[in-house]
Amino acid sequence: MRTILCLAFAGTAAAAAQFWAGGHAQQKSPGYDDTPMLPDGKWRVHDSKRPHPKVIDPGTSSTQDRPGKPPSDAVVLFDGTDLSKWRDGKGNPPTWKVENGYMEVAGKGGSIFSRETFGDCQLHVEWCAPVPPKGDSQGRGNSGVIIMNQFEIQVLDSYENVTYADGQAAAIYGQYPPLVNACRKPGEWQTYDIAFTAPRWKEGKLDAPAYVTVFHNGVLVHNHTAILGPVQHRNVAKYGSSGPSKGPLQLQDHGNPVRYRNIWYRPLKGYDEP
Repeated sequence: MRTILCLAFAGTAAAAAQFWAGGHAQQKSPGYDDTPMLPDGKWRVHDSKRPHPKVIDPGTSSTQDRPGKPPSDAVVLFDGTDLSKWRDGKGNPPTWKVENGYMEVAGKGGSIFSRETFGDCQLHVEWCAPVPPKGDSQGRGNSGVIIMNQFEIQVLDSYENVTYADGQAAAIYGQYPPLVNACRKPGEWQTYDIAFTAPRWKEGKLDAPAYVTVFHNGVLVHNHTAILGPVQHRNVAKYGSSGPSKGPLQLQDHGNPVRYRNIWYRPLKGYDEP
């Protein structure tokens, strides 16, 4: 009986080894080399030679009391300590106030610009409108997140505050209002999570416009929307004859003491790029 059991176990083990060897086990290069090619003609379905994505730490989410931790591959523009990664319009250190983990628009301090320049990106910005609220329409908690110093996602206290639709919080300013108004009360931290694709140029002409997807407080408010051109006030936005592929992030000084914290971006690349 013992001999029979041993033979049975050996047969089962051999069958299992053969099964896993057929591509069902976790191997150094699992996958296939005999499957159809994908439409781009570069990789097969389940290609064993296709490179694996980089492993990152995804970070943590923010709360009202504490900013979250950025992903490990993010470029941090503001971590609540200083403005060393920012400049004013003349290239000098900004005069905005920094305290308690946030920066605040300083009266007559002017807009500020990141020293880093970038194009395609995932961008995260947290902001807070002043409390108690003062003013109305465009005069209440007004600022702006201007990507590449050209394309503005409006910052405004739009909680029970009516203004023109394409100028409220999370609007692509002067072009498209958000799909919904997801604004929190003044004094509460709000988030913009933005996927941005820079415009493409070919032989001095526009080949493809900029595109943007925006989540305001976790709610989708723009879905891969084509941007008409650099931001304009009381005019139709349009592209010029040529433009840069990268630019700084501008945070606008509109005279209201809006606060910002936890600002970072991740440069976006194509699939299979290191």
